[in-house]
Amino acid sequence: MKRAVFKFKPFSTKQLKVLTWWLPESPMNDMDGIIADGAIRSGKTLSMALSFMLWSMTCFNGEHFGLCGKTILAFRRNVLSFLRLMLWARGYTNHYDRSENRLDVRRGKVANTFWVFGGKDERSQDLIQGMTLAGCLFDETAIMPESFVTQATARCSVEGAKLWFNCNPEGPLHWFKVNWIDKAAAKNLLYLHFTMDDNLSLSEKVKARYRSMYTGVFWKRFIDGVWAIAEGIIYEMFDPDRHVLTEINRDDIDPNAPKYITIDYGTQNPTVFHLWERLKDGRWVCTKEYYYCGRDTGRQKTDSEYADDYEAFIPRDEEGKPIDITWTIVDPSAASFIAELKKRGVTVRNANNDVLNGIRLMRTLLSLELLVYSDSCTYAIGEFGMYAWDEKAAARGEDAPVKESDHCMDADRYFVNTVVRRERKWAEAA
Repeated sequence: MKRAVFKFKPFSTKQLKVLTWWLPESPMNDMDGIIADGAIRSGKTLSMALSFMLWSMTCFNGEHFGLCGKTILAFRRNVLSFLRLMLWARGYTNHYDRSENRLDVRRGKVANTFWVFGGKDERSQDLIQGMTLAGCLFDETAIMPESFVTQATARCSVEGAKLWFNCNPEGPLHWFKVNWIDKAAAKNLLYLHFTMDDNLSLSEKVKARYRSMYTGVFWKRFIDGVWAIAEGIIYEMFDPDRHVLTEINRDDIDPNAPKYITIDYGTQNPTVFHLWERLKDGRWVCTKEYYYCGRDTGRQKTDSEYADDYEAFIPRDEEGKPIDITWTIVDPSAASFIAELKKRGVTVRNANNDVLNGIRLMRTLLSLELLVYSDSCTYAIGEFGMYAWDEKAAARGEDAPVKESDHCMDADRYFVNTVVRRERKWAEAA
């Protein structure tokens, strides 16, 4: 089998700085590391990964290094897939052992070992504890827990070790901004800020497409590349004139497209069902809504009663039979209700409950008018005007919505995270 070939394209001035800062003739080679932040698709990930490997293979032999992502799977997909091709193109042989998450790289008599780690949560620090490393590359540092990054940097104790940080911006009080970027000079770190113009492989058409995907705080972070605070209404781009359909003609619904029901389940809090169908023009539309709040009515329903309501919620075809639902998507924390649905033969899919990534994708879809609602979905339409960022969380350097008036928003986030994200690979761009 022929090995895929990586075709290098011209590097920008900023990328060349990343590639050369550690060379002996560079005036910055005595620095202890580098931070590259800024806009999405700005070329920082590629240049940082390649430079890290060239530095480690030039300056060390027989050492161990860390390659860190939010998860091991994310690092494989976003970095390792093209990094291995670049290494082959530069004359390095390499082998990746998936069982041990170990990348062995060799050229001539020089051979080093690179361990892939996932910084998913606070417990992730235990995975790297006890290692002795000559350097560490952190991809998407800002979405890792501080404890993991602190533990990983402490492992880099070999003489001449350097640290490499790459990320998109978050809030201005985020721990990485406050403790690393703002103190880069004191920590003897080179700091470089990237924009999409620093990626010479992007055409103006592609850059315009990415600019159309974001608004508000995520425009500031992902397009302008600044560490901006999340405040105010989360979906400020929602406009009833653009996103609410007063009449839905069934002839406009794609009869061959899958249909989904998403559920946000509550005990005293509201329980929401939303039915999602696809229009022939490609847009997803929420055509039907169920909303019940035990606190408001003074009576909490049982799992069996909610399951009865679910069966009654499903529309019937012309013969009076329930239409086919491809998946019913439920927050996995609703274990007892999921068990009741499965007992009745319902195909249940655990929801992807990643809050921030779900919000980002919801914002993108709303901005592009790819997500719309029937005017019968009154609770969802009402929540759009109340779903807001939590100011107290922002003061702690965190992004989080206020946990009020969010049940329809949660159900809709489950849909875009679990279904639409699988369809639209561009939504994962970083």
